[in-house]
Amino acid sequence: MRVWRWWFGRRGDVDEEIQTHLRMAVAERVARGESPEEARRAVLREFGNVALVREVTRAAWGWEWMERVGQDARYAVRQLRRSPGFAVTVIVTLALGLGATAAMFTVVNRVLFRTMPYKDAGRLVVIQESGRRGVFYSGVPYLDIEAWRGRAKSFEEIAFSVLAGGRTFLEGGAGAEQVEHRMVSTNLFHVLGVEPAMGRGFADDKNAGFAETGDENTVVLSDAVWRESFGGDRKILGKVVKMNGQSYTVVGVMPRGFGFPAEAKSPQIWTAVALRDSDKTRTNQSTTYETIARMKHGVSVADAEAEMKVVQVEVAKQYPDMYARDLVSSAKVKRYRDSLVGTDVRRALLALFAASGVLWLIACVNATGLLLARGTARRREIAVRGALGASRWRIVRQLLVEGLMLSVGGSVLGLALAVVLLKVFAHGLTTQLHVDGVMPDERAIGVLLGLTIFSAVVSSMWPAVVSARASIEPALRQGGAQSGAARGQHRVRGLLVVTQIALSLLLMVSCGLLLRTIYALQHVPLGFLTDHIIVGNMTIPAYKYAGQDMATELYRPLLERAKTLPGVESAALMTEVPLGTTFRMVFSFGVEGNSADTVKRRDFRAQFRAVSPEMQKVFGFRMLKGRFFNESDTPGSQAVVVVNRAFVKEFSESNDPGKMLGQRLLSLEKGKPAIVVGVLDDERQVSVAEKSQPEIEVCLPQLTPQSGFYKASEGMAMDLAVRTERSPASVVPELRDLMRKASPELGSTKFTTMNQIVEDSYGNQQIAARLLMVFGGSALLLCLAGLYGLLAYLVTQRTRELGVRIALGAQRGHVMWLVMRQAGWMLLCGSAVGLGLAYFTSRLVGSFLYGVKPHDAWTMVAVSVLLVGSGLGAAFVPARRAAKVDPMEALRAE
Repeated sequence: MRVWRWWFGRRGDVDEEIQTHLRMAVAERVARGESPEEARRAVLREFGNVALVREVTRAAWGWEWMERVGQDARYAVRQLRRSPGFAVTVIVTLALGLGATAAMFTVVNRVLFRTMPYKDAGRLVVIQESGRRGVFYSGVPYLDIEAWRGRAKSFEEIAFSVLAGGRTFLEGGAGAEQVEHRMVSTNLFHVLGVEPAMGRGFADDKNAGFAETGDENTVVLSDAVWRESFGGDRKILGKVVKMNGQSYTVVGVMPRGFGFPAEAKSPQIWTAVALRDSDKTRTNQSTTYETIARMKHGVSVADAEAEMKVVQVEVAKQYPDMYARDLVSSAKVKRYRDSLVGTDVRRALLALFAASGVLWLIACVNATGLLLARGTARRREIAVRGALGASRWRIVRQLLVEGLMLSVGGSVLGLALAVVLLKVFAHGLTTQLHVDGVMPDERAIGVLLGLTIFSAVVSSMWPAVVSARASIEPALRQGGAQSGAARGQHRVRGLLVVTQIALSLLLMVSCGLLLRTIYALQHVPLGFLTDHIIVGNMTIPAYKYAGQDMATELYRPLLERAKTLPGVESAALMTEVPLGTTFRMVFSFGVEGNSADTVKRRDFRAQFRAVSPEMQKVFGFRMLKGRFFNESDTPGSQAVVVVNRAFVKEFSESNDPGKMLGQRLLSLEKGKPAIVVGVLDDERQVSVAEKSQPEIEVCLPQLTPQSGFYKASEGMAMDLAVRTERSPASVVPELRDLMRKASPELGSTKFTTMNQIVEDSYGNQQIAARLLMVFGGSALLLCLAGLYGLLAYLVTQRTRELGVRIALGAQRGHVMWLVMRQAGWMLLCGSAVGLGLAYFTSRLVGSFLYGVKPHDAWTMVAVSVLLVGSGLGAAFVPARRAAKVDPMEALRAE
């Protein structure tokens, strides 16, 4: 508003200054004795053209360009209002490309380029030990961290943390709330470069990073916990709160937006790590930590990793066990930001972002073709403007302003489409890409603004230059034949259509490959039933059952009540359902020695589950040998386990399921070995796309508080699986009420169906296929619209020629063939180029494929046939119109 007043205010100043100058000159002549009329005529004669002086002054003051741009904008609005169909077509075309790109950039920005709530986050790295088995994911013992601090010179400081075992419930004003509890070194906040917004952190012992005496029972709250659980009480510092029944003193509250780890979904709290005896050894019993370090200024990740590889060689020599030494013989350093995103997720996001960019390019090409056609239709208007003195630059600027206004309209509609797209795919983004609640932010809108301007330039510059350079005389002649330049524009538009066809085919081939992948995944035999099963992932308040047997106090009564619900056929409890992602446990043998057999056993890994005997009834697993658990398997009976075929293949030299029965594998508690009583047939328990992995299951009722597996399983997580013929909408409220009555904390149990879990387990392929369906379908529509528009325009331009042909005896079928032949050539050329592009780029989606090759001929042929067939269908309407041209009306019109 201030600029508006400044501009128009200064325009008034020019007029006022000119009039003041004229009045003063007239007054001076009148004072010398001239009459007012004679004085005024003389002054105007000496001053010259007032309007010219005004324009020259404005140009000198730099206002003219603003005024002319305003004139161009008003003229553009009038032109677009005269052609609403054209304006809507271009806006929708650009909106599809801009909307898809804005949506994918929003996701990529949130996942890959998120703003980290730490100081100079680019210098933060994680350090991991690696060796014969790759990266040692179980963490790093403290003695190794201590050695790194003393020997590595690439880091200013190294901190560490570990997730507290079990579920943590914080008692606040709103009741008990589940939080993510992480125990951290006392220097963690210092390494991250963040100070508490209120209070303090932990007493910092930089030599160790462990809690000092009296500091082990202090807690720092996140801003979310402080506000939600304690109502933003500013007197919270020094108060005692309870976590899992234990008392902690609040010493600090972190700033809003801070979180560590950065990808945490739940409200967070932090306590200081206390030094334990397990921190003084390098054995299987040692506590292991996740590390985060701050590199020194000028040190690169490559330099830091090179140094750590040398340091780790010396550190590994400190391990007394040769097997363990072999697992930690090297080290890897990775930026903290990169460690938050898996390679598969990163690859999927970049591939989808590239696909949205291709769709945007198709939209720009389509808009360019439409603007070229409109420029040809407006040749006479543009020629008249040129004949009246408009420069070529003025004409180009006018057409660019029109293109910018169309692009702005496309971006506004595209932003709305991006929001809709993100909401439609919200579930897939959460489950497959671990992104929730994502919406366009300031950065995404800024990128959209840049794309808007770039789209206007890309789609409008060429048509504007072509229109401005066109000869004036031929355009002014009524009924003149088309010039060679006009025919050249037809060839250019044809080339643009071929480009659209090629790019559309590229997207459609990728979409086809992923759709075949999803089809193949849907027909993989899982080895268990999925229909009519409802799964509830329970949040277990283990602290309430300290000193009690959760199996008898919580699980058994809960299971019995679930079985009595109307319509429930069977119900079972397990630490994690097949294909679940809530709480995965891996079993390994804790044996000593370095012989070949011992090393083989120590390398062995199996999926571990604690399940109730009813699981087979719910999921219908097929037994190869022996039996499954039953009601006779109690805490006082013989301890038993069940394995699967994959376990037998890797563990047993005989590979005979029958010989596996009766073998002792592990001890549930001291002096109580468990024997194998059954072998399950293979099932896809980890991923649909991965073959069955070794699995070992223990009987849930046999796990007592004295068992070593009790705390690691029953107190961490548990899934309730219910088989019922009733709809989930009718059963879930009853199950939730049942949970709430068992314990208020269980009221937050998340329910889903087994079919949904299976669908979510398809991973990145699922959301990639669905997004590419949207992108590919949009590209196909734009491609067909471009082909139809070109042919319809050519038929209109060749009306006289077609009329003459028909008048001279040409068959209407021959006229129709002329148009269809032109469409066929464009489709064939575009398909050939598109297949070539798809052949070389299909490797990019190779990692997402299952059951189909990247260069699958059937997919490429099917997509080509679909595109060519659809294109010929789009060409049929203009061809039919050409065949119906009336020779008399065509010649009369000319």
